[in-house]
Amino acid sequence: MGHPSVTLRANSRAMVLALCGCGCHTSLSPQEALLPDESGLPLAKEMNNEPVQGDDSNQGKAAPRNSWRSDRVRLLIWAGIAFVPLALALMLHLGGTRNPSVLTVRSEFPIKAIAAFFVLLATWVVSHMEGRSLDDYGIPPGQAFGKRFWEGMVWGFAMLSAILLVLWGSGHFRIDSVALAGGAVCKWALGWGATFLAVALHEELAFRGYWLFAMARRIRFWPAALFLSAVFGAAHLGNHGENALGILQVVVTGLLFCLMIRRTGNLWFAIGFHAAWDWAETFFYGTPDSGLLGVGRFLNTSVRGANWVTGGSAGPEGSIFAMVILVVCAGLIHLRFPKAIYPDRPE
Repeated sequence: MGHPSVTLRANSRAMVLALCGCGCHTSLSPQEALLPDESGLPLAKEMNNEPVQGDDSNQGKAAPRNSWRSDRVRLLIWAGIAFVPLALALMLHLGGTRNPSVLTVRSEFPIKAIAAFFVLLATWVVSHMEGRSLDDYGIPPGQAFGKRFWEGMVWGFAMLSAILLVLWGSGHFRIDSVALAGGAVCKWALGWGATFLAVALHEELAFRGYWLFAMARRIRFWPAALFLSAVFGAAHLGNHGENALGILQVVVTGLLFCLMIRRTGNLWFAIGFHAAWDWAETFFYGTPDSGLLGVGRFLNTSVRGANWVTGGSAGPEGSIFAMVILVVCAGLIHLRFPKAIYPDRPE
């Protein structure tokens, strides 16, 4: 799931598309694009007939127009703080020579840490404007790096490993050698761990934090989740080596993250899952991640066979088996967390 600075540039493009109404509604104002009109997205039935928090008598009622206008203004302020400084830093970051198909801790960690900082700052600013706590946006500070985060890490590593296990069992994947030894293992493991933690914090806060909350207030949770997952996929279009199946997988993964948030009530499980998935893919197994190969990987591995089976240059997440594993994962999440906690339509 995209983490390089190429993806950050694509994130900016995706944000511009959202600001312009996803490139297909030129008459919409930027505020209307960020928060689509309630008639613009059909209200999906809640998954599994889950109960909705709040007064049922309020379901389906439109919020006052003035409230919508205020929501749009705050969302624009959030977007400006979260993305404009990042875009400027990214322009400087990409100014030098850089191999677009290779990832390094030195090049990726600083820009991803900056990205995480500004989206968190934007969320904090808006929380004070609205008189809310970060808990309302699914980011409870008291649960930061708690048991849900670590449980999510176990799930993320296990699910990526499951994809490669299926590929190995079918003869499409093999481990060629161990690339690192001694102190280099710890050095690169920690370096990539810090990088992917920043990646997960940035992308989850950007696509499934305040933006998800604001849209769910207007069009309910799952229509908002579908829209933002599509934007999440669009943000990966610029990745070198990405393919159509890989982009589809990113969209599905975005929906899976939304399911995790809906059922656990906050982002920490999804952040742990996201970080561990990318860490396993890039560092531990040494495979491409969203079309990019990392420097300083633990294992040297290779694949053979059709791209739709192996994922090709997109890595295992571009494999058809990844889609199967993600569906299985969604079923397991349903069993592990059977009750919806995050509100369908936040107040």
